[in-house]
Amino acid sequence: MFLSKRAAVLTAILSTAIVFPATAQLPVPLEEQVVEEIKTVETRWVLANGTRAENYILERLQERGITDKYALAVVLGNIKQESKFYSNICEGGARVNYHHCYSGGYGLIQWTTASRYHGLGHHARANGMDPSSLEAQVEYLFAERQWQRIEHRMRTPGQSVSYYMNSAYSWLGWGIHGNRTHYANQYLNQMAQVEVVVEDTSK
Repeated sequence: MFLSKRAAVLTAILSTAIVFPATAQLPVPLEEQVVEEIKTVETRWVLANGTRAENYILERLQERGITDKYALAVVLGNIKQESKFYSNICEGGARVNYHHCYSGGYGLIQWTTASRYHGLGHHARANGMDPSSLEAQVEYLFAERQWQRIEHRMRTPGQSVSYYMNSAYSWLGWGIHGNRTHYANQYLNQMAQVEVVVEDTSK
């Protein structure tokens, strides 16, 4: 009696089991796909003996499509005339943070008018940055309408130092020309081209 019940249970299990045909093939595992990383090599202008601030701004300008050597040199020459590339400099030479410059211009391009000076502070706070820092001031510089009005001219290649300097005047509106052209010519002699690998940030 016990054996017949056990046999009946086994028969029931076997009758419900899935039976693969003799010709059935087991799933074949997919081959691992190898994705090749595509690297882009571009030619960039650098300053071999430049400061961190000079090369940082030079790189950022090229990222924005300004590639003409003369245009780059003019922008650098103007910033050197304004601040010697010190982001925490107050007009007159005092090295202080943003909140302790009480008169005159401040920063890389000596923001002087109330609207532009306070604009730097507002822009930095909105982006969680220190208005005295190089990075915050470069971001603000590119965001200002004064720069945006002339950027397309700086992106126009093949022009003279004089052409780009006139555009820089529209941007900065300086009172004294000073050594701007002299500094621009110095940068022209110092800049060299190198090949750099550009990361693909689209993925």
